[in-house]
Amino acid sequence: MSQTAYRGAQDNRLKYLLSYVSDHSPYYQRVFREHGVDIEAVFKIADLSALPFTTKDDLAAANDDFLCVPKSRIADYVTTSGTLSDPVAFYLTDSDIERLATNEAESFKCAGGSERDIYQLMTTIDRRFMAGLAYWMGARKMGAGMIRVGPGAPYLQWESIRRFSPTVIIAIPSFIPRLIDYALANGIDFQSSSIQSIICIGEPIRNPDFTFNELGKRITSQWNVKLFSTYASTEMGAAFTECSEGKGGHLNPDLLILEVVDEDGKAVEEGELGEVVVTTLGVEGMPLLRYKTGDLCHVYYSPCACGRTSPRLGPVVGRKQQMIKFKGTTIFPPAIFDVLDMVSEIELYQVVVSKNEFGNDEITVLLAMHLHTPAFREMLHSLFKSRLRVTPVFEFITAEELSSRIFRQEKRKPEKLIYI
Repeated sequence: MSQTAYRGAQDNRLKYLLSYVSDHSPYYQRVFREHGVDIEAVFKIADLSALPFTTKDDLAAANDDFLCVPKSRIADYVTTSGTLSDPVAFYLTDSDIERLATNEAESFKCAGGSERDIYQLMTTIDRRFMAGLAYWMGARKMGAGMIRVGPGAPYLQWESIRRFSPTVIIAIPSFIPRLIDYALANGIDFQSSSIQSIICIGEPIRNPDFTFNELGKRITSQWNVKLFSTYASTEMGAAFTECSEGKGGHLNPDLLILEVVDEDGKAVEEGELGEVVVTTLGVEGMPLLRYKTGDLCHVYYSPCACGRTSPRLGPVVGRKQQMIKFKGTTIFPPAIFDVLDMVSEIELYQVVVSKNEFGNDEITVLLAMHLHTPAFREMLHSLFKSRLRVTPVFEFITAEELSSRIFRQEKRKPEKLIYI
């Protein structure tokens, strides 16, 4: 679809959305009234600046006021991951679940998938996790098979691969080195397995220039598989997924209107860094207008070599709320992860961000006790100095305690980063 065609279609969907929330959303009814918004004056996407942004704080403070249908019509209840605050509830109708399936089917196809593939899901499908449901629904809609193994359990993962011959893994990428280490330790010939590609969720595997970061390098240097990066969130109910070109995640223009803005709320230019802002299309339960995700990405408007013409997002550089000011240096957590992922001896780690008595940020990296030697500490110190110009505090605890801190029973994802 040409840029002119999809933008025209988005203009029409935007007009419908504005009418819909004006009729059904208590939150947006109040916002339109307080800001004097005339929805009849918003004809196209270029007019979006007439509308105020919606923030994470707005969503948390007036959660149920965003709901546009009676709760008797809710088919599925999910919550956000709550990385930096309490989880926010999202309510999905049957139509919203079908939209999830459409998104994921198209995302799988973007990453080279087809009905001939078998996907092995290495994330949870329960615990109010929208993504796990979306992956299963998407595979079903596309006509592909799905093996729902869930997170962790390297033995069960490899046993499932041996038994069912899946072609694609869906996983948090930091789990893959553990999977490889288990295979090496147990004589599993993973290079000859059926796996052809990995859809990586929740963590970046590329640098802003689209080269692999240290985690991506670590995986591809050991395993001859294709990696596909994705970017998604519960709030948008959709995903930006890489194609085989590996030059950013593609927008699905049927499901989202994308803006990428600077500190003043102005759209950034081709290749520039800004905050991702989305307006959800086709959502019945809890649609969002100009929702500021807090995620910072580079945006690309030029057509991709794959032939798609919709905008692309580069990897998440960081979240505005997670910016750390440490010893005069501004750091985002992915930069810390990238240094730690360079060290093959490190299997697990947790980064703890806290405030000292003067209100300044402090960074502590928790590592397994067996790594605690003067030579290893000195190597890490030098590595951080050379890459980030500053060095965090290193603390060493038992492997059991570290694992229990990272893989908490009540959490859906490994906690590589915590704020205290």
